Amino acid sequence: MASAPSKLYADDVNLVVVLLDTNPFFWSSSSLSFSQSLSHVLAFFNAILTLNQLNQVVVIATGYNSCDYIFDSASDLNRCFENGRMPVMSSSLLQKLEEFLIKDEQLSKEEAEGRIKSSLFSGSLSMALCYIQRVFRSGALHPHPRILCLQGSPDGPEQYVAIMNAIFSAQRSEVPIDSCYIGAQNSAFLQQASYITGGVHHKPQNLDGLFQYLMTIFATDLHSRSFIHLPKPVGVDFRASCFCHKNTIDMGYICSVCLSIFCKHHKKCSTCGYEFKEVISSTIFGGCVGQKRGAKCVIAGWGFCISHHEFLC
Repeated sequence: MASAPSKLYADDVNLVVVLLDTNPFFWSSSSLSFSQSLSHVLAFFNAILTLNQLNQVVVIATGYNSCDYIFDSASDLNRCFENGRMPVMSSSLLQKLEEFLIKDEQLSKEEAEGRIKSSLFSGSLSMALCYIQRVFRSGALHPHPRILCLQGSPDGPEQYVAIMNAIFSAQRSEVPIDSCYIGAQNSAFLQQASYITGGVHHKPQNLDGLFQYLMTIFATDLHSRSFIHLPKPVGVDFRASCFCHKNTIDMGYICSVCLSIFCKHHKKCSTCGYEFKEVISSTIFGGCVGQKRGAKCVIAGWGFCISHHEFLC
């Protein structure tokens, strides 16, 4: 579905939808405690809202099994400033966050063992895009929207399809996805999301200075980014996840009818049901193999090929 016509405020008015990782499995092993990181994040929210009185901040908690809205500055009519702080915002956010953590912990007890301890990033990203589309279609004017992902949990390969669909939806709606990854290893999903949508991806080296990273990189409005030197992507991980086992792969087979990816050769596509007659040998062109329609092709770096429309089917 196409986006609604643009009805923007001035260049420096922003709607920042923040996806806050609350996964207890990550925070229990992180060098920075959840309470410490929350103090950095709350100060960052204060700064965004004080930069312009029309700025808006929406916070979506991303848990292990669920995600939910926990704060929306537009609906807080009692918002007030006191010595540069916003006690109403903090108390409201913390109360809803506590309720969310209790609910998510109860759902985690019912989860089967063996699953990767990833957060429900696909769900929170979809909720953010739905909220932005609702803003697009309401009111005479709306601010410049962008999404900021504060994540530390590892990627969940089983969420690959849903996440990529959301990323391309954001790209079509011209909504940048910024990502700040605070985990041990970098996130391929977040790298691809920021690269494809024109956002900024950064992995802070010193988590004690998280607030400085947030302010100097992610507080920058979209208009100012055209003349400010922000971190550039270096070595983006474009690996995909197979549809059969949900594993991250470097090379695999792709159905040229529905573009489903498999790590092993199959006689029939499990997604669209197409029966492959034969495998045609071909030559790799820049990480993507061209094939005749109905055959299979070996592919490396599917995200890159998708974003640049380099499939030769």
